[in-house]
Amino acid sequence: MSRLNLLGEGKSYTFRSYFEMPYEIDEILAEFGVGFSAQKLSLPRSAVPSSIVNPLKADLESNLQIVLLSSETARREILVAPVLTKVALLSGSQLRIEYLLTVDEQLKGKLDYLIRGERSLLVVEAKNDDLTRGFTQLAVELIALSRVETTQKMLYGAVTIGNAWIFGYLDVEQQRITQDTSLYPIPEDLQDVMEILMGMLTADQLATA
Repeated sequence: MSRLNLLGEGKSYTFRSYFEMPYEIDEILAEFGVGFSAQKLSLPRSAVPSSIVNPLKADLESNLQIVLLSSETARREILVAPVLTKVALLSGSQLRIEYLLTVDEQLKGKLDYLIRGERSLLVVEAKNDDLTRGFTQLAVELIALSRVETTQKMLYGAVTIGNAWIFGYLDVEQQRITQDTSLYPIPEDLQDVMEILMGMLTADQLATA
């Protein structure tokens, strides 16, 4: 893969900086020696009882009747945080919010959500409802996380704007980011989203094309 030298020598970049860059994701990832592809994936899943999903889904639907999702704070508190909190509790994981991670001057900043269980899982809340650039930010964060959590061969992540989720992963050995082309709306696909999040944290199965 060719490099375009997009990053200025001696300059400092946060994870948010990559969201704001006008370049394509494959061009940015090439700066770190990482490839990129997008395809429909068979993501790892772990069963979540409907007796757990349905009450949460009802709560989200009720909240949407009284709260306008006109701000990132509203989306985070009404749609994102309840889902991730429930997943962390079910999987026996730790949930970190705005977790500071510094690898070097090109890989540093706050991770919106980091869930640590048998594996680690990153979730980025995309700004300005921009899932495309949000995934670019997620990809760079996955690269950063791989530099400090060196025992994991596969690192998973998700990007959300609250009412929609997309998933992806970093194959550490192949140094390749793959984005799933499926989009999961919330609360309609809450069962799928929770099973995928749980699978990414706990299942032995890895993602396949």
